[in-house]
Amino acid sequence: MAKAESSVVSDLIDFLNASPTAFHAVDEAKRRLKVAGYEQIFEKGDWNLQPGKKYFFTRNYSTIVAFAIGKKYIAGNGFHIVGAHTDSPCLKLKPVSKVSKGGYLEVGVQTYGGGLWHTWFDRDLTIAGRMIIKEGKGDSASYSHKLVRIEEPIMRIPTLAIHLDRGVNDGFKVNAQSHLAPVLATAAKAELNKTAAENGPDGKPNESLNSSSIQKHHSLLLQILADKAGCKPDEICDFELQACDTQPSIVAGAMKEFVFSGRLDNLCMSFCSLKALIDATVSEKSIEDESGVRMVALFDHEEVGSSSAQGAGSPVMFDALSRITTFFSSDSQLLEKAIQKSFLVSADMAHALHPNYMDKHEENHQPKLHGGLVIKHNANQRYATNAVTAFIFREIAANKNLPVQDFVVRNDMPCGSTIGPILASGTGIRTVDIGAPQLSMHSIREMCAVDDVNHSYHHLKAFFEDFTALDAKIAVDI
Repeated sequence: MAKAESSVVSDLIDFLNASPTAFHAVDEAKRRLKVAGYEQIFEKGDWNLQPGKKYFFTRNYSTIVAFAIGKKYIAGNGFHIVGAHTDSPCLKLKPVSKVSKGGYLEVGVQTYGGGLWHTWFDRDLTIAGRMIIKEGKGDSASYSHKLVRIEEPIMRIPTLAIHLDRGVNDGFKVNAQSHLAPVLATAAKAELNKTAAENGPDGKPNESLNSSSIQKHHSLLLQILADKAGCKPDEICDFELQACDTQPSIVAGAMKEFVFSGRLDNLCMSFCSLKALIDATVSEKSIEDESGVRMVALFDHEEVGSSSAQGAGSPVMFDALSRITTFFSSDSQLLEKAIQKSFLVSADMAHALHPNYMDKHEENHQPKLHGGLVIKHNANQRYATNAVTAFIFREIAANKNLPVQDFVVRNDMPCGSTIGPILASGTGIRTVDIGAPQLSMHSIREMCAVDDVNHSYHHLKAFFEDFTALDAKIAVDI
């Protein structure tokens, strides 16, 4: 593997290991954008934009939009966008997570998205997410938003021994309500810890544990979170937390050709699009001939339909297009013109051919690992690709000698969908649905190919650099 290509994959591994949740993924993206010279702006405030400059904003700290305005940009010119998502199927803690059964302390969780839940059993799990923390007292109190991640494994969902379920290998059926609660501790050991914590180091009652949160969550869990966040348990006002696998992402396989990791769907595409934008706008010179706006939008809640204030079904991306256009001109018609000059790449991981289940793929559409980005097609508009948008994306690859594949689902199987049709129908922007091929999608541990990480990065970078010139040669609505 060439050194430059190796650095892209190594960078992906770092991104994955820094991003156990959508909040952490946005935080890592924000850090990288700042290092690359992007200026943070805020939806609540006024925007002061300039051609040749780079900006980003977050919404809910789980969605992030970054853009670089071409030096030759004028209001009404198009936006060249790659959209992806920051969320993945997982187990999220319930509002009241305190569960005690059979002498064990368990953590109540709810399923998020369509996960392969059987893969969560017998994994070394921990917790990560965000908390709202109270700082100060009385009228001087304020409330901060803080990310938290417990590094060590503190929970496990144990399987039932085969001796107690002889038919398990005939079909392991998971009851999401009864079977998925992780074990945090035994009640006996937790009681010893609770007694010590309640008395405090000076032997006096620990008032920080006298909180309504104790009625909702195990005091042991709250103490672990408080210790990590550097606060007291009763200063934790609320949280959004999820169970996470502690096994790190790695490059693996006998030939070191695979990436083994959780959340490849869709942090792999989020990373590749982000790195492509950063590297395609590395200096003012790189956008001095650009007349459009290069943009990446990483959304939350794709796995549950995108219908939220920060999902692709929200106006967050359209708001950005509108504010950028109207900042440079008050002409109300220019946004509509800009939309028709724009192009969206909806980047979401694709299904690679599985050697043990080859009949699950249509015989003429079998994406392979190492085969490059997959263009997704569906006549019923489950994907937003059409002949024009597929050609544009394929032509960009051909000019850089990059491989491309095609995918159509079998006629006797249902087809998944992406943010592509949501954004295409909501804005009217030309859209192509694509993704890197992977195996084990929605497992706690997925896999893709090292080569496809590099193909994805180079293809998306070429899209940002070459789209303007290519689009000028294409005539459709004439």
